[in-house]
Amino acid sequence: MNLEQAVLEKFRTLTPDKQQEVLDFAEFLHQKNPPKQPLKSVKGLWADLKVDITEEDIAQARKEMWGNFPREDI
Repeated sequence: MNLEQAVLEKFRTLTPDKQQEVLDFAEFLHQKNPPKQPLKSVKGLWADLKVDITEEDIAQARKEMWGNFPREDI
């Protein structure tokens, strides 16, 4: 008998109010450790906006943003 079967067997012997307590506790545990959602890429975030940003656009924006930033020569 696996763990799921053992839990289900015990669960079935409980009164309805105790079964509700088990369900409430299971929901509490689930909320405490929610499943992690996979992260979307930046392209995925704006995919429905019909925006077409190229690597060149990104490189140009970086150059404009960081071009005058003082550097330390290492």
